[in-house]
Amino acid sequence: MPEVTIQIGGRGFDVSCQEGEEAFLYSAAKMLDDEAQILSDQIGRMPESRMLLMAGLMLADKVAGTDDRIKALEAKLAEVEAELQAVKNMPQPEPERFEVAVVPPSVTDTLAEVAARAEAIASVIEERSGG
Repeated sequence: MPEVTIQIGGRGFDVSCQEGEEAFLYSAAKMLDDEAQILSDQIGRMPESRMLLMAGLMLADKVAGTDDRIKALEAKLAEVEAELQAVKNMPQPEPERFEVAVVPPSVTDTLAEVAARAEAIASVIEERSGG
């Protein structure tokens, strides 16, 4: 089992870890050391046990806040996934159908009559103009 020395609050601690977990241990120690540094900057030097306790509590508070945000985001994700599934399950809308307008025969007859009159007028104008 490897033994490593980590620095927290300006103090060295010899700890053991599983083979291959050294990088994780150094990363965790860095987070704890960052919190201890904040305490040291605010309060000054304090007993080792108190410094470790306070730094650990500060980290636990951050983790609890992160857990709350994760739970809220998971709940929101579940809502959005449910909405998406509901939309996917909705029946497809029927395509719009365009109805062909039926023109009443009286309108057709009137238009034919207007066209015939227009042609007659055009013929008269053409004859008068010499064409």
